[in-house]
Amino acid sequence: MTSPSITELIPHRGPMLLIDAITERSVSEIVCRRRFRGDEFFFDGHYPDFPIVPGVILCECAAQAAALLIAGSASVSPPASQVPVLTRMNNVRLKRMIRPGEEISISVRLNETVSGAWFLSATVRVDGKLAASLDLACASAAKPGGDASAIERASGPS
Repeated sequence: MTSPSITELIPHRGPMLLIDAITERSVSEIVCRRRFRGDEFFFDGHYPDFPIVPGVILCECAAQAAALLIAGSASVSPPASQVPVLTRMNNVRLKRMIRPGEEISISVRLNETVSGAWFLSATVRVDGKLAASLDLACASAAKPGGDASAIERASGPS
């Protein structure tokens, strides 16, 4: 599955769309890929003489893959009036720098669904070697004109 299908599932668009393709998918797991070209906006200021992909961008790649898993699965996806959003990241481990020209593989596994919240684990690999890992949670948020109460319920009291 390539970019046009991806943009049907999640609202991200350039320059923040960070998934190039979905390479594998099941009800509870997804594998996506992204090749960093070197002309992405974050390379201009993130170590300009030695560009590396910021760790937060790797986490965003994992979050977008998680949103694709959730949105693309009829058994767990939110209603059409809502979209999955990141609510938590835990146990983030950055193990390897990613440089321009490298391609990452992002694997996300759905661990549990509870009261409209999804709990997932993700790994980012380069050439089969672990570059990052994290646990994350998502909830559904209303699209403009939709029901805002779902994210409030999943986030808990303020």
